[in-house]
Amino acid sequence: MRKIDLNCDCGEGYGIYQFGQDEKIIKYVSSVNIACGLHAGDPFVIAKTVLLAREQNVAVGAHPGFSDLMGFGRREITLTYDEIYNLIIYQIGVMQAFCKSQNIQLHHVKPHGALYNMAARDMNIARAIVRAIKDLDTQLIVYGLANSKLIDAADEVNLPFASEVFADRVYLNDGILMSRNLKGSVHENVDTMIEQALTLITEGKVSCDNGEKISLDADTICIHGDNANAYQFVKTLRDRLQELSINVCPVGSK
Repeated sequence: MRKIDLNCDCGEGYGIYQFGQDEKIIKYVSSVNIACGLHAGDPFVIAKTVLLAREQNVAVGAHPGFSDLMGFGRREITLTYDEIYNLIIYQIGVMQAFCKSQNIQLHHVKPHGALYNMAARDMNIARAIVRAIKDLDTQLIVYGLANSKLIDAADEVNLPFASEVFADRVYLNDGILMSRNLKGSVHENVDTMIEQALTLITEGKVSCDNGEKISLDADTICIHGDNANAYQFVKTLRDRLQELSINVCPVGSK
């Protein structure tokens, strides 16, 4: 049976501010990436989200980003190799502690926002992230943009990795995601997202902004909880995957 992981960015509220559709969406995914308190999240949100993931039996990942609450971690910040390394160490450590308190194992690490996109293009940033992950736990799976520098960096040091693809984002023909600052960079139509997801899963291909089709490895598909149609999309996608006898399970499951 073919298989695919569906992951969702979760725990991105802060204090009294709620964000996303965690409790609805988590029932349909196989892994979650939980904000570690710098771009979003706080101790109470993290604890609640880890518990929710344990109750739903989905794999838990750390979702480290830049320390930028105002910009939600989506603004680029110039940091040195060592600064990025320590930023990742700090945030993974937070998530490891909360997972240990709930008696579950941290499964993966997926950088967030601008840090994710910068690591996709810049090998120095990618290596800093990967070194931090490896120094903490060599079993952690690196979730990174398919065909990116982050995947190359993980492969370089023999860390397990998962190539991530997106159903709700527009791709450029070099495999990089179109900037969110550009109009039309995010798909909102559920049928469009379903078509892109299924083409990625079954064919390993995606149509780019210029109409060209490129090949991408697809181990896991991201569900953005802040997409207005995320719940309807993931619910419909699970039904379609079941019809195609494609198993939804965490990366690394047998």
